[in-house]
Amino acid sequence: MAANEALNEAFKALYDIVVKLRSPDGCKWDREQTPSSLRGALIEETYECLEAIGENDPAHIAEELGDLFLVTTMIGYMYEQEGRFSVADTLKQINEKLIRRHPHVFGSVKVKNSAEILNNWAAIKVQEGRKPKDSILDKVSSGLPPMDRSCALQKKAAKVSFDWPDAEGVITKIQEELNEVQLATGNELEEELGDLLFSVINLCRFLKVDPSVALHQTNIKFVKRFKYMEKKMKETNKEMTKENLDIMEGYWNEAKGL
Repeated sequence: MAANEALNEAFKALYDIVVKLRSPDGCKWDREQTPSSLRGALIEETYECLEAIGENDPAHIAEELGDLFLVTTMIGYMYEQEGRFSVADTLKQINEKLIRRHPHVFGSVKVKNSAEILNNWAAIKVQEGRKPKDSILDKVSSGLPPMDRSCALQKKAAKVSFDWPDAEGVITKIQEELNEVQLATGNELEEELGDLLFSVINLCRFLKVDPSVALHQTNIKFVKRFKYMEKKMKETNKEMTKENLDIMEGYWNEAKGL
């Protein structure tokens, strides 16, 4: 079987399964879902896919990408059921958009570098009837998770040279914000902590590290070490209490060495 034929067959099979799940004789849970109720699943599956990519495990990546295909197909089919647009419409639109916005690939436009490609992309969006934003920051969706939005806002600002000259400036700013947190009281504390987080995210961007991915990996590391400590405390019949903090820290340090 040719690769394209196998691909067409595989996607058609996924679509047919989604249709069956949403049918009267399908799955009650799947029938009860709405695009709104699946928003959390879409975010969760995205992060699980990011985790798999971070692990560089092809089998796991393939599985998680499949889950993403399922959620997006399911949401698309829900709108198809309402007669608002079809899954085929969605695929047709993205295909046409990709061809239209890559004239250097599918047309005769010549480009020198990635910057020209991005500039052409933005110009084509305007030609398509997209109203130019009043501010470059308006291009960043307000629906993004706060950490991701902070990073995106900073990237937009940096495009017009509103940025630190080097990482040292960002680190100095972090130290300044930390000092302000230590001096803050009452309602000021929330604002100052927000400023501190924003500055740390800025450093991540400056060093080309995705803050969400970095924090996700730290969460995984914390869970792994905590579970090790928890297991050791149970094995030695010790309670996880303030009085046993020194013992817990000992096992925590052991976990760091694993």
